[in-house]
Amino acid sequence: MGVELGGGGARPLVRVDARDASAVTAALRSALSGAGPAVLPTQPAADALASGECGLAGEVLGVVPEGVVLVIETSGSTAEPKRVMLTGDALRASAAATYARFDLLFGRARAAEPTRQWLLTLPASYVAGAQVLMRSILAGTEPVVLGDGHFTADGFARAAEELTADRRYVSLVPAQLARLLDGSPAVADVVARFDAILVGGQSLPPSLRERAAALGWNLATSYGSSETSGGSVYNGEPLDGVRIRVRDGEVQLAGPVLAAGYLGDPRRTAEAFVEDDGERWYRTSDGGRLERDETTGRERLVVTGRLDNVIVSGGEKVLLDRVEGIVRRLPGLEGAVVVAAASEEWGQVPALVVEASAWGAPGAEAPVAARLLDARELSGDERWLAVRAAVAPVGRAARPSKLLVVDHLPQLQSGKPDRRSLERLVAELA
Repeated sequence: MGVELGGGGARPLVRVDARDASAVTAALRSALSGAGPAVLPTQPAADALASGECGLAGEVLGVVPEGVVLVIETSGSTAEPKRVMLTGDALRASAAATYARFDLLFGRARAAEPTRQWLLTLPASYVAGAQVLMRSILAGTEPVVLGDGHFTADGFARAAEELTADRRYVSLVPAQLARLLDGSPAVADVVARFDAILVGGQSLPPSLRERAAALGWNLATSYGSSETSGGSVYNGEPLDGVRIRVRDGEVQLAGPVLAAGYLGDPRRTAEAFVEDDGERWYRTSDGGRLERDETTGRERLVVTGRLDNVIVSGGEKVLLDRVEGIVRRLPGLEGAVVVAAASEEWGQVPALVVEASAWGAPGAEAPVAARLLDARELSGDERWLAVRAAVAPVGRAARPSKLLVVDHLPQLQSGKPDRRSLERLVAELA
């Protein structure tokens, strides 16, 4: 079982500072040509930067199979981090399929061979950011880099004005899209000029997609992971060459975009990548189903959430991602997060986490101290009752039993909510 990497040899793996997009691009280009080592882009954590122990760019970390050009270390938001090995062939297949799908979805009659350019808004240490650099290499253009500062709608608009190619693209996470939607009409006009806006990393609340559509933005949702060279399913449909199946409720993907495996972890590799009748499949650990689109007649993938993000409450299994998806459909709660909380009575219960500004907490200009409230304290809160009522059809155990109100939701560098930090905060306050 495995993937053919060619040559049977090995090449060194070096660390590259992900904050320097041009350095990562140059290292990737060298690795793709076969002349340079494989690349591990690293975004130092804040505490590592403060201590000066963030690793040295150019540091040799070991060796990888010859065909591997990029290694992405996963964020570890719900599990232990892994180092995902991606081959040049997988990255090229993914990038080429992305452009083919964009032309199909949003093709505009500008040029027979249009130039293509990206705005980089995500860290190159994550697959979505690294793929922006890879697609730029394939297009023969340099991306415009937004920078390391806080993402703002006005900053985005200023950076977008630097794009010069025929077709302009950007990859965002839902939180970034929400900030653009809340921007000024001038910002909306700038965003509308993008030929494709790829949104992934986590589920996109329907209300955000509807608002973007009303503004005429060319939005495509992306589903995938580092193990599939980034997004491999756009708007529920697989990219060219990618295949989808659902086995025992789990989404599994196959095709030329699959990773070679996990560096130094053959056990995890064997568990995640399986062969069936000569075809290699990646087990995503996501729940989902295939549905027939009534308009097009084509099958679309509907992802229901992580199969491993489950609690047992009073003997009942609760998929926290499913609860979160329901809550995020409620007005004003598009950014809500649901995590596990301990309960003496039920073992575990869902805890809803919201920012004070979204919940409508009074106050003010000063930061709001994190507050943890239980169902008894919230019995007269209309918004809380609406949340519980929306989730009730899933079952008694799925209804949130605690509410954590924070000033700002902690995020990973990828833009995803830092669920581990939130679970720790719930436990501390309890």
